Amino acid sequence: MEVFVQQLINGITLGSIYGLIAIGYTMVFGIIGMVNFAHGDVFMVSAFVALIAFLVLTTWLGIASVTLALFIVLIVAMVLTGVLNWAIERLAYRPLRGSFRLAPLISAIGMSIFLMNFVQVAQGPRNKSIPPLLTGDFVLMGGSGYQVTLSYKQIMVWVVTAVLLAAFWWLVSRTALGRAQRACEQDQKMASLLGVDVDRTVSITFVMGAALAAVAGTMYLMYYGVISFADGFTPGVKAFTAAVLGGIGSLPGAVIGGLLIGLVETLWSAYFSIDYKDVAAFSILAVVLIFLPQGLLGRPEVEKV
Repeated sequence: MEVFVQQLINGITLGSIYGLIAIGYTMVFGIIGMVNFAHGDVFMVSAFVALIAFLVLTTWLGIASVTLALFIVLIVAMVLTGVLNWAIERLAYRPLRGSFRLAPLISAIGMSIFLMNFVQVAQGPRNKSIPPLLTGDFVLMGGSGYQVTLSYKQIMVWVVTAVLLAAFWWLVSRTALGRAQRACEQDQKMASLLGVDVDRTVSITFVMGAALAAVAGTMYLMYYGVISFADGFTPGVKAFTAAVLGGIGSLPGAVIGGLLIGLVETLWSAYFSIDYKDVAAFSILAVVLIFLPQGLLGRPEVEKV
């Protein structure tokens, strides 16, 4: 029982990180109908930005407070990653928006390869690490020589994910920007005729997705303490799987899908062979899509005539 509860806690933490990345996928796809396959590498770049910012703050500027340093790192990572994704949208995606459907996909894959190789050249192929942050935990259960713990890092990941999900849901459903995003999702031409600046709305959506990826990258670095140039592909694919599982286009669905993927991975690793945890996660996706093609919270596709 103790092992199950501990893996449940670990799965929720990992799933929260996946969910933050998945929101970026689902927001971009919901508006322009394009899967931004470079989003996973934007997440990886944000983790390196957070790493460099943290080392600068603690080593060069001498900031001793870990909480203050993490807060500044989070802001810096969100701003710089948002600017990066804005530039990617302007250079790689906007010129191809009216082209045939495969052109933006090919551009996204090319941008993903470019970001991964750029970081490899700039930072080297070896893993980069930081000292442990937010050490300490609560003992929830104990028995049979095994203790169930909830660390401060896990609590922080949970709280940040919940707060950001609530904030972005409010922004999309209650603000003028959210109304513009929903209008562009339904019909970009009609939204443009009604005065919505489609290009500006799409750019802001890319920046918002990058900001969430930056938060996920910072949480990933804080939780695991190590990052590599190759760490964008697998979390990116898992987050995209989470977005599809939850219903791409749905913000709560993206987080729920991320939580499910994280739980499947950790529980499978605890009770079965860890070599097949990815197979188990993708098998769950296949089973769900057989019975719910639109995902858990997605809306059925309505054909326009």
